[in-house]
Amino acid sequence: MNVIETNNLTKNYGKSRGIVNVSFSVKEGEIFGFIGPNGSGKSTTIRTLLSLIYPTSGSATIFGKDVIKFGPEIKKEIGYLPSEVFYYDNMKVIDFLKYSASFYKKDCNKRIYYLADEMNLNLHKKIDDLSLGNKKKVGIVQGLLHQPKLIILDEPTSGLDPLMQQKFFDILKKENKKGATIFFSSHILSEVQKLCDRVAIIKEGKIVNLEKISTLKENNYKKFKIEPLSNMDLNYFNINGIKNLEIKDKTIKFMFKGNLNTLMKKISAIEISNIWIEEPSLEEIFIHYYSREE
Repeated sequence: MNVIETNNLTKNYGKSRGIVNVSFSVKEGEIFGFIGPNGSGKSTTIRTLLSLIYPTSGSATIFGKDVIKFGPEIKKEIGYLPSEVFYYDNMKVIDFLKYSASFYKKDCNKRIYYLADEMNLNLHKKIDDLSLGNKKKVGIVQGLLHQPKLIILDEPTSGLDPLMQQKFFDILKKENKKGATIFFSSHILSEVQKLCDRVAIIKEGKIVNLEKISTLKENNYKKFKIEPLSNMDLNYFNINGIKNLEIKDKTIKFMFKGNLNTLMKKISAIEISNIWIEEPSLEEIFIHYYSREE
């Protein structure tokens, strides 16, 4: 079953960019990554899914229900963390979270205290007195306190220190194991790489690729670093599939995509002291997709 489905979802803002014919689906129990730089259409897609704004054309469903017709009903089962969080500054954290919990027909008290403890959040401070990172923690607890079936996260880690980011990821993995579907939108590609099963890449409001993380890496360039025993002419590696070839500190570096046997024969004919072959990071894959589209 697909928890989210979009079909040619389009939001036109006139001269400024929205989204154009965005189509993808998110399976139940999946952690789905949605990546692109700031301004690429990530937040517009999310706000349209949540019927906070209406599409110009196309459609979207969550739990098989149209997001506009059944918006209020759907939202009861969604936990949403926006990229920027704004609260009633004069309220204490605990009062605000209990107020948020009152919208759901369930007792969320235990859950609030559990999540606050996990995130090291002081419940008795005024929201106005909190740092940006602690305000983000309030948003995380608020988004998860009702144990939603679908968790939608828009740039969720901004303001969190690395230790808290890891804690947050651990919580998300636990929620996912319990059955929650997670839609994780970010421009920080290493985060998506750690968490997600599949990823959609969005550029200028359009989906440019939709792949499993593993396939995305397999079908792309591999990184080579070679330390030859003697000086070498770069022309030796004039082979189809090699790019970004350089010699730095007597080390040859390049990216390669193609028949590995051809390349390895070439390497085996020279004396080397060391060789490294690595998968590219998602950042490098991402740059490749963007430059290829240009």
